[in-house]
Amino acid sequence: MSFRTLDDIGDVTGKRVLVREDLNVPMDGARVTDDTRLRAAAPTIAELADKGAKVLVLAHFGRPKGQPNPDMSLARVTHALRDVLGREVRFIDWEGDADAVATMQPGDVAILENTRFFAGEEKNDPAVVDRLAALGDVYVNDAFSAAHRAHASTEGLAHRLPAYAGRSMQAELEALGKALGSPEHPVAAVVGGAKVSTKLDVLKHLVARVDHLIIGGGMANTFLAARGVNVGKSLCEHDLAGTAAEIMDAADKAGCTVHLPYDVVVAEEFRANPPTRTVNVHEVASQEMILDVGPAAVEALADALKTCRTLVWNGPMGAFETPPFDAATVSLARTAAALTKDGSLVSVAGGGDTVAALNQAGVAGDFSFVSTAGGAFLEWMEGRELPGVAALAS
Repeated sequence: MSFRTLDDIGDVTGKRVLVREDLNVPMDGARVTDDTRLRAAAPTIAELADKGAKVLVLAHFGRPKGQPNPDMSLARVTHALRDVLGREVRFIDWEGDADAVATMQPGDVAILENTRFFAGEEKNDPAVVDRLAALGDVYVNDAFSAAHRAHASTEGLAHRLPAYAGRSMQAELEALGKALGSPEHPVAAVVGGAKVSTKLDVLKHLVARVDHLIIGGGMANTFLAARGVNVGKSLCEHDLAGTAAEIMDAADKAGCTVHLPYDVVVAEEFRANPPTRTVNVHEVASQEMILDVGPAAVEALADALKTCRTLVWNGPMGAFETPPFDAATVSLARTAAALTKDGSLVSVAGGGDTVAALNQAGVAGDFSFVSTAGGAFLEWMEGRELPGVAALAS
């Protein structure tokens, strides 16, 4: 899909540019504890301001359910964005917003109040779209993480004003295109996490598009059970064994190799550093839980990655938050990072747990691209059209 970017936007001097960003950052009191999303927003905002635009930042914060709530006001992140940008940032409430916007000068930056204070924002209400559109001349969507939602500020505005992708959105779409849109084969996908039920559509979509499907986390237990393996007390959706078998049959027909662990790390209780055993999957005792992929399987998976040219990753291999069950995730992530640095692999990863796992492995910066988007990344992996992206199509 082709889409318009800031390279196509033309002269914006003196124009009011509505920029949809994701400023939904974690906070501890008045302090932003992780400014990743602010830093992702900075290049687009700075570029437009430097070109003389009047930059009006649109974003949501929390779930105020269509009612003003001071605890969810974007006034709380204005100072943090100012620090990241290194330039003055104003805050504009919805009360008297048009008058406040009218006083802005070329190069000024302002954050408008939480879009979800409008009851119609999440319903893509035309009245909300009208109110927002009246404040701008141009619309830029830079919030891929909200692109799976057809809201007034993420989709509706793109049909009312000339619409473009910001630099962060552009980077996301270009990376995702390389990963599954038109990837270089062989392609591997790592899909992990607790439950198959949350990623059924992802798995069904991927088996027809990748050459290697690596399944980890609690999900792998359901697939093992579908193959007749006794997984003991492990997290397992036994009622989905038939669905797992269907996915493996579809993979066989598509020529996709499904990789399941053949050795695993087990424990009788789920806590940090309990007594563990590394065993063949057929040797899991009835009172034991599978909590990570074993070293032999990880080595085999690393060998498989070495034959691939493209990798897309969503979800950890084991219970990575609890030591020592992060070993498989860390080891495989480091292999992928090394192959990426060598230039033999294009690696794209996304999702909150995935980003945390890659950071824990110390390799997030070595992947080709790491998306902080959660729901949008997952829906993209499912092959769904994202409304906020489709609206930018040229």
